[in-house]
Amino acid sequence: MTPVAGVDGCPGGWIAVRWAGEDVSHHLCRSFLEVMALDAAVIAVDMPIGIPERSGRAVEREVRALLGQRQSSVFSVPSRAAVACAEYREACRANQANSDPPRKVAKQSFHLFPKMREIDALMTPELQSRVFEVHPELAFWAMNGASALALPKKVKGRPHEPGLALRRGLLERAGFPLAALSGPKHRAADVGADDLLDACACAWSAGRLAQGKAFRFPAAPPLDAKGLRMEINA
Repeated sequence: MTPVAGVDGCPGGWIAVRWAGEDVSHHLCRSFLEVMALDAAVIAVDMPIGIPERSGRAVEREVRALLGQRQSSVFSVPSRAAVACAEYREACRANQANSDPPRKVAKQSFHLFPKMREIDALMTPELQSRVFEVHPELAFWAMNGASALALPKKVKGRPHEPGLALRRGLLERAGFPLAALSGPKHRAADVGADDLLDACACAWSAGRLAQGKAFRFPAAPPLDAKGLRMEINA
């Protein structure tokens, strides 16, 4: 199997799961440059690639409609002017000036801005042949026969074991060798159990991308000002 990697942002940086057949391991990377240095033909990351000039992207609206009760896991990507801001109130003002109707920035998405800026600084249209945007809940939707999951993976900010167990089962039935996952143990403060599971789901999507089997939303993605496709794959 062609080596691929699935990546999720985490408090310690980026948690990457590299998958090549029965060889599967996880790596805590402090920067996205470290992620890109991994031996992986395809990298699938749960982080926006392609930032709109006006707040919101068509792909979020399309994907939310598929995810039922899990749709809140897909946040609207703010405007490029807002993402460039390092201070929350400044970001809210910038986004209000670049959205219709005017809207502020959600605190949850604001905390992702540093990672969004990190990827955006590196990405080029050419790199999108190797680095793709994905979303774990969309991957689980695909594993579940194109059906939304009934159980959340977190409740009140804490891991929800029934939801995590559901997702582990889907990964295993979809052929991902979860039991073979090896690698160093990370501090819970750096990598949460849900972060690692999401990275596994991203790796599964990376495998589908490598095989040309992935869903792409939307089918004809628009481009941002840098020429980057604004899409989510699963």
